Amino acid sequence: MSTASTRLPEGRYGRSSDERADHKLKVAGAVLAAALLVLVGYFAYHYVVEARISAEVITFQASDNEVKVHLEVHKDSGTSGYCTLRSQAADQSEVGRADFHFGGSATRIDRVVTLRTTARGTTAELLGCHSD
Repeated sequence: MSTASTRLPEGRYGRSSDERADHKLKVAGAVLAAALLVLVGYFAYHYVVEARISAEVITFQASDNEVKVHLEVHKDSGTSGYCTLRSQAADQSEVGRADFHFGGSATRIDRVVTLRTTARGTTAELLGCHSD
């Protein structure tokens, strides 16, 4: 006596619904992966392109109504922009804030900036630099 096979004859009934679903999932996964790769590339490109300005506070000197900040800025030639500086009092309250604007062809700017304050400042902090 022989046993009957439970397998369907190959090619007779087409692909199973599981195979079609697997194929659709693979296509959807490939499309989503490509979109994610494009998105990451876009943000990486703009992060690198926009990062043309770097700056640091070298030293500062505080008095009762002003803080003199020695600021050094490195930038690409021809880039114009601004850096925002602030000073805080001993109790962490902000006593002064100002933007330092720059431009021109120099790639390095070394300047002492005077920041007017409403009380004696104990810090000089560079909040960030941005291109115009």
